[in-house]
Amino acid sequence: MNRKILMLTLLMAMTPGLVAGASVYKWTDENGVTHFGDRQPTGANSEQVNVRSGTTSRSQSGQRQSAQEQLGELQEQQRSQEQRRQETAVEEARRKQREANCATARSNLDVLNSNARIRVEENGEMRYLAPDEIEEQRRRFREIMEENCGPEGSAPAQR
Repeated sequence: MNRKILMLTLLMAMTPGLVAGASVYKWTDENGVTHFGDRQPTGANSEQVNVRSGTTSRSQSGQRQSAQEQLGELQEQQRSQEQRRQETAVEEARRKQREANCATARSNLDVLNSNARIRVEENGEMRYLAPDEIEEQRRRFREIMEENCGPEGSAPAQR
């Protein structure tokens, strides 16, 4: 009985080595198609191919990374992705605000240019703007357009 257990144990211990050392053959048929197999083909020239088993990921020092290190790297990647998303959201909000400012300034400038007289309400009373006040408003809306309608980061032109 002990011999059978000993033989079975030895056989099981050697099995992974036998499987890892299995041969793989490569050959090309008459149609030029390359084949791979675990048996050497009959009637065809073949070559034995070295097959590597799966490898583990290694850090630059050649040591396996611990689960804690992998978790740290993953958390760092997630933090940087979240930061990029937040920056993108801020840039998007800034772009939309610039577009709204540009549209409002254009609309106001069109109103100033199309009407001879502009009426405004001050302290509950209506009055008309004087020509120099209208020109000041035009200048102000042009500056707003220069700041918001061009490419972002462009400085307004000096007059």
